[in-house]
Formats: sequence, C-alpha cells, structure tokens
Amino acid sequence: MSASGPDRYAVAGNPVAHSQSPTIHAQFAAQTGQDLVYERLLCPLDAFLPTVQAFAAAGAKGCNVTVPFKFEAFAAARRRSPRAELAGAVNTLRFDEQGWWGDNTDGLGLVRDIQSNASQPLAGLRLLLLGAGGAAAGVLGSLIAARPAELTVANRSADRALALVGSHARWAQEHDVRLQASTLEDLPEARFDVLVNGTSASLAGAGVPVRGQVLREGGLGVDMMYGPAAQGFLDWVAAQGARPRDGLGMLVEQAAEAFQLWRGVRPDTAPVLAGLRRQLTAKD
Repeated sequence: MSASGPDRYAVAGNPVAHSQSPTIHAQFAAQTGQDLVYERLLCPLDAFLPTVQAFAAAGAKGCNVTVPFKFEAFAAARRRSPRAELAGAVNTLRFDEQGWWGDNTDGLGLVRDIQSNASQPLAGLRLLLLGAGGAAAGVLGSLIAARPAELTVANRSADRALALVGSHARWAQEHDVRLQASTLEDLPEARFDVLVNGTSASLAGAGVPVRGQVLREGGLGVDMMYGPAAQGFLDWVAAQGARPRDGLGMLVEQAAEAFQLWRGVRPDTAPVLAGLRRQLTAKD
C-alpha cells in the first residue's frame, strides 16, 4: 500500500465492460490480505499506449491486457519473461521503476484449467488451436510444453498460422511435439482430441469458425471466451458429441499467476472459480 491509498491495478482492453477480472482480483486480495483496488481501463483502439502510460503515471502498479492490445503491450514492455518472448505477446504488465515488465500468463492459465480443473491431461493427444492472433500466440508455448503428440494451428489466413508455427518450431522440437499450420478450410475431420478456440469469433458473435467434424466424440472443446459470447461455440461442441468448456477457468488461473507476479503470493483459485460459476449460472 502506498501513502496515497491502496495499490491500483486494472484490466486494459477494448471492450472491458464484460470483464470479470475486477471481481476475481478483489476476491484474491481479500483471501490473501492484500490492500489493492482493481478496475477496468477502456483503451481507445488507437490509444492503448498513452492510456496505459497515464494510468501508470498516476501511480498504478500494473495491469492485465486483453484484446486487442497484447502485441502492443509486448512492444511497450522494456523487459519480458521468457514465455512472453516466445509468445511475442504480453497480457500482464508490472510498472517497475526500471521499466515495464511484461509477462504472459494466458498459456499457463489455460493448461492448468484443462489439466487440473477439467481433468484432461494433454500429453500424447492431438490438439487443434484456432487462431493466430495475440490470444493464440499467448497459449501456444504452454500447450506445447504439455507435450501433446501433435498440435495444429489453424487460421483464416495461412501466412499468420505459418508465422506462429515458425516462431515456435524449436520449442516444439525440444518437447517432441509435431507442430503444423493449416487454414480453417483445409482442416481434416474427426481427428482432434482437444480443440481450443483462440479466435475473436465468439467475441464478435460471428459463430464457429470451422465446419464439419474436427473433434472426436468425447473430446474437449475450449473457448477462451466465457459467458454469452461463448455459448454458440459451446453448443456447437456439444453437438459434436464432445465436452464443452468456456474460458472462465483459464481467466481465473491466469489471473492468479498475474496476482503472484504483482504481489508475491499465490491465491487459491478453486473457491473463486466456483463462486463465479454460480454467479454466471444464476444470471442465465
């Protein structure tokens, strides 16, 4: 806590009105006895950096970064974690005196939610990651580190998928993972054990970005979004005979990693996730 009051943090993005991050971090703070406030910081699409700079200049300690600014946050960070360097995208900034520190907790949060909360080990499986933007870039390294047998990155434009695969090729080789790129149209059918939707299709209400049966029956389909935005994708997964999961668990798990980076203590995610599930279910 500073002399001027509790330490300030925020989620910076556009849009942010829907974000559950303030609720999550408030519960983390209460659970761990940390004196802080966490708010929403709406950044104009052409003014991410000046908006966050003003927030930092006002005495804030850090922020999470959501769509569509994770690449800009990467460029703004003077120092970065190895996983942020691998992703080329940043979702967590800490405003240190010696310069902003950039990290990416998305991948660790996603993998922890899948393997721990959804009880789905990833080792030896066939994975499909949809998208090649900041969200997909943020999780690819951690998905590879979980050692699936095969991981396909599929995107509307092949060049972006190829670029993302290329930047992770050595990492995949080190983990004995067959990594490949595809367009959404060229995906083979009925072969993947786990599908992760890292596109903005759900947020934009654009529907499911793939056609046909790409998930095996009994497989797992995960959308990085949650709430009403994810429902169309979750319904589609269920129609494939697979298990649907939204991004709420990923959100809570990546938030815990960011909280530890900022405060030096790791909160217990289970009660926070359970409470949010009850809250969102009650709204439906």
